[in-house]
Amino acid sequence: MIYVKRILSVFICVLLFSVAKADEGMWLPQLLEALNAKRMKELGMKMSPSDIYSINKASLKDAVVSFGGFCTGEVISDKGLLLTNHHCGFSAIQSHSTIDKNFIRDGFWARDYAEELPNPNLFVTFIVRIDDVTAQVLTNVSESMAENERQSQIARNVRGLLNNVKKETYQDAYVRPFFEGNKFYLFVTETYHDVRLVGAPPSSIGNFGKDTDNWMWPRHTGDFSLFRIYAGKDNKPAKYSPENVPYKPKKFLSISLSGVKEGDFTMVFGFPGRTSEYLPSEAVEQIMTVYDPAKISIRDKALSILDKYMRSDGAIKIQYASKYAGISNAWKKWQGEVLGLTTTNAVQKKLNYEKEFTALLEKNPTLKTKYGKVLPELIQKHKEIKPYALARDYYLETTSKVELFTVVNKIRALKSRKDKQGYAEALAADISWFEKFWKDFNINVDKELFAAMMQLYIEKQEPSYVATYAKEQYHQYNDYAKWADDVYSKSVFADKQKVMDALTNQPERLYDALNTDVAAKLLIEIANMYDNDVALKVNKIQADINKLQRLYMQAQMDAFTHKTFYPDANSTLRVAFGNVSGYNSPSGKKYDYYTYLDGVMEKYKPGDYEFDVPQKLIELHKKKDYGIYGVNGKMPVCFIASNHTTGGNSGSPALDAYGNLIGLNFDRVWEGTMSDINYDPSICRNIMVDIRYVLFIIDKFAGADHLIKEMKLVYPTAKK
Repeated sequence: MIYVKRILSVFICVLLFSVAKADEGMWLPQLLEALNAKRMKELGMKMSPSDIYSINKASLKDAVVSFGGFCTGEVISDKGLLLTNHHCGFSAIQSHSTIDKNFIRDGFWARDYAEELPNPNLFVTFIVRIDDVTAQVLTNVSESMAENERQSQIARNVRGLLNNVKKETYQDAYVRPFFEGNKFYLFVTETYHDVRLVGAPPSSIGNFGKDTDNWMWPRHTGDFSLFRIYAGKDNKPAKYSPENVPYKPKKFLSISLSGVKEGDFTMVFGFPGRTSEYLPSEAVEQIMTVYDPAKISIRDKALSILDKYMRSDGAIKIQYASKYAGISNAWKKWQGEVLGLTTTNAVQKKLNYEKEFTALLEKNPTLKTKYGKVLPELIQKHKEIKPYALARDYYLETTSKVELFTVVNKIRALKSRKDKQGYAEALAADISWFEKFWKDFNINVDKELFAAMMQLYIEKQEPSYVATYAKEQYHQYNDYAKWADDVYSKSVFADKQKVMDALTNQPERLYDALNTDVAAKLLIEIANMYDNDVALKVNKIQADINKLQRLYMQAQMDAFTHKTFYPDANSTLRVAFGNVSGYNSPSGKKYDYYTYLDGVMEKYKPGDYEFDVPQKLIELHKKKDYGIYGVNGKMPVCFIASNHTTGGNSGSPALDAYGNLIGLNFDRVWEGTMSDINYDPSICRNIMVDIRYVLFIIDKFAGADHLIKEMKLVYPTAKK
């Protein structure tokens, strides 16, 4: 946190804001015609809303998928070729990597269908249609109901709705709440479970700059990977089979070679994860000053341990690369979130907004009677939850970093299975899961993480929220490292062979060990203390907050009649739109909206963990051998725009005014990460890898021109 405070002080002193044309919001695609079409066309869009979303004809939505449920991808050929980020495909790339065949380090390119690699449990989901089902879901729901009664009635209504929804047998359906449960939409989907790895650049391209450049601008990362969707011979979803064939899509994206210029219209189409744009000022204050700083400090320690081991051992580097990236991503994001909220005076803006809201209620007796107490009560509930929510963060952050605890929790969950068929399936799935788990587990790394996390858990939070058993265990040693040595030497759950033998032959031995094992007893006591003294209180107050937040959301929409509201992101298909725009850095330096391969070479450090580059890329740059993808002797790499994005938008297509693919969304600028809570056009920018850099790497670097031949390349505007 010292680092964050130092940067904050500098940033506050010298930041010069650059106000760009920007439109906040993550909009539902089926409502664009009614809500956004006029504005989008003012910004330069040349398409019609039906080109983006339609259930009567092929539209852009039919080329966009939820990738694995955690990212976005897009179909870029009539043979099911799929593009997403390198970091979205990283787990799959890692799973196929070994010391001898290190696809993380060297990259991977399948020369034909036969070389494309299957990925168990990876799937992609298409949206077939989206229907407003608010009336059906809220049937027999009244405002006088207690919150648990309301939720029970809604659940019954949703079950009935899903039982009768019109869909094909190979399709699925789900209902999601919007506007804090004031609206509900039904999504009919098609999910394909045979998704194979086709290509990935080496990490020195796909993750160039790694942690130093993460969430930063200027950026020079070729963050992409390629997969292919396979289907049954009827083109319908099918489980993996060698007999499956490449999927033939309803729609695939054309790829623009025209590039972009400042002010151009851009649109990001994808599955943003979670935002909280309508929180009260008290909640924003707590995020900025309490929760984020606590989580940052915990991850500081975990990352320093992982970094030490990864830099000294190549095998550990492979084992922990994905884990490190997962921990680091949120850690750095939270730092930027604090920075952005602070420098844009987010709390004061919320207070001003609440003052305006209250004034509108005062002018309208009906609204005042209905909503007058909602905001004050909501703020008070956030004050009540603060100590418990902080204890929750300490519990979740510290215990989740210790993989020994993960083992214990998997066995606890397996033991709790009651039905015989479900248990048998879960046991088989767990055996498969553990086989992969042990491949990426190092006991020395985990032991040091245990010592560090237990020290933070015991010493850095309120003593009343620390399990007595944990304190007693520590005081037997008065040394966290010695405590860790003893736990890992005695625990059966730290022994790969014993765990696998028991799971295969006699799982009951592990279930019995839950009552006696040193690691299991420790975790269970910590969990019990959390469940009884923290979670119960959090859940009770959170239920009150949820109800009040729903009422506050509706109150805002009723009071601010001149404003068009968009729903918070909830991993459903959304459209964000804006313009290409430059950016003023924290130092006040004006950066262009583009970066080039020249910048990669300026950052290049031979042999460096983050900034080394392949020799072939260096040679291509020296020769300026960019093919049709370069511009005036330069190779574009990344660009930024004012599209409102968040986690889950990774891998989303960046589209031009005509709906052609111009880039691949993969990040936001650091200070702009606070857009999850407070979008501000002065500093919120999304970062995209230029599609021409993607094609250049595939073609000129990898020599995989057979993949280029699958794609449809276009010049919608004059070549620059």
